[in-house]
Amino acid sequence: MVLATVMKQLKHHPALIPLFIFIGGGTTMSALYLGRLATKNPECSWDRKNNPEPWNNVAPDHQYKLFTVNMDYSKLKKDRPDF
Repeated sequence: MVLATVMKQLKHHPALIPLFIFIGGGTTMSALYLGRLATKNPECSWDRKNNPEPWNNVAPDHQYKLFTVNMDYSKLKKDRPDF
């Protein structure tokens, strides 16, 4: 019902088509990025019983950031104690 109304309005006002495309694309990209943050970041703990502190199990050369500038993760050494 709502989709039919939107399609009718888009046929009547074709200048709104780019607006719908860009807002839909932005919504999709932000949802994908939030999903990536929820699954790849060491700060997120989904299993509190088996792994309550997942940030302690991250290797020093593990890259979890999406984009880094001038950083070579393979040369990093462990500089923290084991808990």
